[in-house]
Amino acid sequence: MKDQLKIAVYSGDIPSTTFIERLILGLSNTGNSIYLFGFIKKKVKYQDSVSVFGYRNTRLHKALHYLKYSFLLFCFKHKEKRKLDAILKKQSKNLLLTKVKCYPVLWHKPDVFHVQWAKGLADWTWVQEFGMKLVLSLRGAHINYSPIADKKLAAMYSAYFPQVDGFHAVSNAIGLEAVKYGAFQEKIHVVYSGLPCIEEKKTAAKQKDVFQIISVGRAHWKKGYTYALDACNILKAQGFKFHYTIVGGTKDIEFAYQIHDLHLEKEVRLIDNLPYAKVQGLMQHADLLLLPSVEEGIANVVLEAMQNTTLVLTTNCGGMDEVITDGVNGFMVPIRDSEAIATKILEIEAIPETAKEEIRKKALHTIKTKHREDQMVDQMLALYQSIYHDKA
Repeated sequence: MKDQLKIAVYSGDIPSTTFIERLILGLSNTGNSIYLFGFIKKKVKYQDSVSVFGYRNTRLHKALHYLKYSFLLFCFKHKEKRKLDAILKKQSKNLLLTKVKCYPVLWHKPDVFHVQWAKGLADWTWVQEFGMKLVLSLRGAHINYSPIADKKLAAMYSAYFPQVDGFHAVSNAIGLEAVKYGAFQEKIHVVYSGLPCIEEKKTAAKQKDVFQIISVGRAHWKKGYTYALDACNILKAQGFKFHYTIVGGTKDIEFAYQIHDLHLEKEVRLIDNLPYAKVQGLMQHADLLLLPSVEEGIANVVLEAMQNTTLVLTTNCGGMDEVITDGVNGFMVPIRDSEAIATKILEIEAIPETAKEEIRKKALHTIKTKHREDQMVDQMLALYQSIYHDKA
């Protein structure tokens, strides 16, 4: 039995998102070889066990990248190159760029090729033709609503999901969504996102006169900010003193107009995306993290808030009920219900501080028991091993 694997973690970008980078870092400490392919956005120093076979976004660098791997394959893996070329010719819209992306994968041939974003699945099904095991992550928008709006995407999922060797689902709920497109239930492995262990902090002192609320996320309809802003209008009408900050909301004119239309300029602030550390600092000093989303897998920002001992109010979307139990380790309301959001915020503010502290402790316990980084890495590695050794 092969104990050490060559594992490709593919998102297309190097570096990738915070949570994918955490997976890469964790896997790099397990004795396995980790391969990264794709577009290099900026130089990153990884562990020695991580090999980067990427290209920069210049014509010269992509040309050199292509020539290098084309030469190697032609000289040493000529039959496999011909086979791949035939496959790519049938499916590719931009054959040269596709070869730039795919030739390094064929040359290095990892044991497991883990695609992080479902929309890119069709580009990588060919790896199975060369003995590589194909793993696909099931995340938020790519599964929950994109295929509903895009019939071609739904058809692609239905065609290729039954062929995937194994799925990583960020929640049970999103795994069930994938079954609708032909994913086999027994091939879906739920692995929750994990956070690194950090030194416990004392709960940050909160402002007593103005209730501080924060949301973090891109300006997108699925984040439900229009419902949150309507809730703010209800709170203001009732004379509730609050301030609401939306991190990442500056680029949406609809939000700015709604704030203006509701005369919430003094109560609501839209700010641009911030570095990770600054976002964590803002969360630590907020009274409440609000997730008003219509759709999520499991929102990483909620996990981060719980670890930061900031109270959480989330809508019951996606897999959020797998994390939050209303009134126990956080709070939950239905989706698209501004009245419920406003009512719950008033209830939260009125809870005695000793009861709030108990909820914060239970939230932190949830992170420590279900959402640790080492758990995530161990479970992902177990998924790779089980798929690799399944010769069926």
